[in-house]
Amino acid sequence: MKHLLTVVAVLSSAIALPAFAALKTGESAPDFSAPASLSGKQFAFSLKDALKKGPVVVYFYPSAYTGGCNIEAHTFAVNKDKFDAVGATIIGVSHDSIARLNDFSADPEYCAGKFPVASDADGKIAKSYDLKVMEGKPGMKDTRGVDIDHAFTERTTFVIAPDGKIVATLSSADDKISPADHVSKSLAVVSEMKNKTM
Repeated sequence: MKHLLTVVAVLSSAIALPAFAALKTGESAPDFSAPASLSGKQFAFSLKDALKKGPVVVYFYPSAYTGGCNIEAHTFAVNKDKFDAVGATIIGVSHDSIARLNDFSADPEYCAGKFPVASDADGKIAKSYDLKVMEGKPGMKDTRGVDIDHAFTERTTFVIAPDGKIVATLSSADDKISPADHVSKSLAVVSEMKNKTM
């Protein structure tokens, strides 16, 4: 019996190992620039420039106009004032085209013009953060019934300090956290960072 419990404990710990290899706390966040949209208007987002203003929450999500991503964008939009209060910038990143993101960024149900979303159409940004990129399947449609014709990145949020170091990595794959939890947990991290500097 004792041996069986030991085997179960070993198997349980093996199953609980991280399911992804995203960059970890303490590592340097790769710099990136990308076409982005805010309130339906395209601009060039630069992580380096954003970090000059304070911490940055970079959240990767599978696709605009899909269930969990809609919830996450809406929750970030509703809480945008709280991120502003602690000097944090939010940027969403996906493989969506800039045309899709122009719609999503302005949609009052989701981003609501409160924060930008960037296009990583070729997946280079996601790969630089060691995120898994998965190909989409033919015939996939979003919540509007529009075809999704791009790859996907696992839902992962990085909180990056002004010095470019990652202070938190949140992953739905590894931590089993909900899309809305990505918002509350990243807000808790940037709030704590603000409290430490006061």
